[in-house]
Amino acid sequence: MTTTKKNRKTYSTEFKTEALALAERFGVSTAVKQLGVYESQLYGWRSASQKKAKMTQREVELEAEVAKLKRQLAEQTEDLAILKKAATYFAKNQK
Repeated sequence: MTTTKKNRKTYSTEFKTEALALAERFGVSTAVKQLGVYESQLYGWRSASQKKAKMTQREVELEAEVAKLKRQLAEQTEDLAILKKAATYFAKNQK
């Protein structure tokens, strides 16, 4: 049995916005047929868009700050792991 890995197609934000506008004007089924995307994708994009529209500016700022802090934490965790390995290596070589 062989399995093939399908590559996921990614769409730009502009494409998603235009697709949602098309769906609003002509209906979801028409937009899906014209664009060649799945209905579930279009509904997912709509949900994400509505959720984002409901967020206040402060929530957007906090979300960006949390993402920045997570990146910093990941970098520092990696640096710490490297330092621990180096300390272990040098401790072994001192004997």
